[in-house]
Amino acid sequence: MEDKLGIYISFFAYMAALLTIGAYFYKKSKTGMSSYFLGGREMGPWVTALSAQASDMSAWLFMSLPAAAYLFGYQACWIAIGLTIGTYLNWKIIAKRIRNFTFCFGDSITVPEYLQNRFQTKAPAIRYICSVTVLIFFLLYVASGFSAESKLFEELFGMNYRVALFVSALTILVYTFLGGFLAVSWTDAFQSVLQFFTILIVPIILFGKLSPVDIAHVSSTDFVFSTLFSSQTDNFYGEIISGLGWGLGYFGMPHILVRFMAVRSGNDIRRSRRIAMVWVLLSLSAAVTIGILGKPYLDAQGFVYETQAAAERIYLKFASELFFSWMGGILLSGILAAIMSTVSSQLLVVGSAMVNDIYLAVFKNTSEKKAVLFSRVSIFLVTGIGILLAWFPDSSVMGFVSYAWAGFGATFSPVILLSLLWKRLTISGALSGIILGGISVILWESFDLHAITGFSAIVPCFFFSFIVVVIVSLCSRKPSQKIVECFEKATNM
Repeated sequence: MEDKLGIYISFFAYMAALLTIGAYFYKKSKTGMSSYFLGGREMGPWVTALSAQASDMSAWLFMSLPAAAYLFGYQACWIAIGLTIGTYLNWKIIAKRIRNFTFCFGDSITVPEYLQNRFQTKAPAIRYICSVTVLIFFLLYVASGFSAESKLFEELFGMNYRVALFVSALTILVYTFLGGFLAVSWTDAFQSVLQFFTILIVPIILFGKLSPVDIAHVSSTDFVFSTLFSSQTDNFYGEIISGLGWGLGYFGMPHILVRFMAVRSGNDIRRSRRIAMVWVLLSLSAAVTIGILGKPYLDAQGFVYETQAAAERIYLKFASELFFSWMGGILLSGILAAIMSTVSSQLLVVGSAMVNDIYLAVFKNTSEKKAVLFSRVSIFLVTGIGILLAWFPDSSVMGFVSYAWAGFGATFSPVILLSLLWKRLTISGALSGIILGGISVILWESFDLHAITGFSAIVPCFFFSFIVVVIVSLCSRKPSQKIVECFEKATNM
């Protein structure tokens, strides 16, 4: 108990800091829908960059990527490379445009609302379909966060997994309810800094613990499962393409897009992009290194993780064993930061979609106070479903995340890209891509076509959706002159 006292103190100090931030922004978020969901579009470059990356990486950075590197060696680098390229392109191509387009097209505060306004239609079909899509795939994402946090509490406090599941869900709910977008963004920025330093320090200490023989083995092909340019499997090129394909998902992630929408000015994007890229490059490199160095370290102890779900505890093991107590608490707080930053952002996006894109579309004269209340009720219900999905202790964080990432990548990424870059896009094309993209991911995962084809769902389903959007748009009536004028205005901002 004495050995863990420092861990408990630093861990609970971190939790107190989060709740303090949430309480501080409670009053600031009660002025209306735009403030609660977008912070009044007043986010600066540092907060925008740090909160976007914190909400992006989640527990996946600390648990799933090191586990993949531990199990499959340098082959996991392709996922990191794909995410790095995707991050850069998202900031370079999407960020400024989505900020300006959502402002020009009706000052939209959610992705579904933006798509309806983008086509200047009063028919809410695309808004409803987008909202349902957000709900379905974010349920999987939220479940991944709950599963990861429960494993953390289980490891740290010796809690029963399912008790930890309720505790973790309650913690996230409290400060998400309190402050809305401002609280989530500022806590994300705070957590992003913590994530950055905690993910970097573990591989440094781990390297110092390895013997010269262990270090030599790290670079040998007989020690790791595969190198960057070779593999012991028959699906080498499929693994590379699937790994790089993770980058395609970025263009359609609502919880990242809303960060771009909320930035104070499009002129701040370049500075935010530079901050974000430094964060991503170093963090992803560190995560892969933990898995690569962790394999010889654990093998020397006769300790082996055999499955993805089991190996996702590797960071937890190193944080609690390699560091003295209070420092271990800080490192474990880093993974909690990753989990809470992402799940809170996702819950807020779900809440905004439910209230702004469904509830207010039906009950048009509802006060903003009631609308925000409905949003919080929606968040509570989504949390309950997320708990049920994450109910089993052997749930894989990677499994949940890859499914959700493919879902958003196939449904929203092609449509968002084309809505910002192609004035010929039509509402029929967008609807077709969203519906068929989502269905294709569900079928791909349900029939385990990854095992048959060698490709993960996001790559084929993204391009299938993209092609459908283009073909249907070209076969549809051209957009009106008013839509074209708004498109050109937003492009030239």
